Amino acid sequence: MRSDRDRLIDILEAVEKIERYVSRGRKAFDSEELLQIWMIHHLQTVGEAASKLNRNLQDNYPEIPWAQITAMRNILISRLLCGGSGRGVGSR
Repeated sequence: MRSDRDRLIDILEAVEKIERYVSRGRKAFDSEELLQIWMIHHLQTVGEAASKLNRNLQDNYPEIPWAQITAMRNILISRLLCGGSGRGVGSR
């Protein structure tokens, strides 16, 4: 089982990876599918790790929007699986 420390490291590493490319701006993000996938993958990593953190740890840091971070991950997964159209994978 992974520890909270491991999950916090996952979050920090994912944020560092996102920061490497965020400086390229919105135009680059909108026009480069690989960059979109890169960002979404690491945002999902942040949300997944946050959702697995011990509730006591989360309660000790109420200024961090844990529920919103997890919700973001759920929205990204849902949209990815639905292709942004509200339909499931393989739907036409």
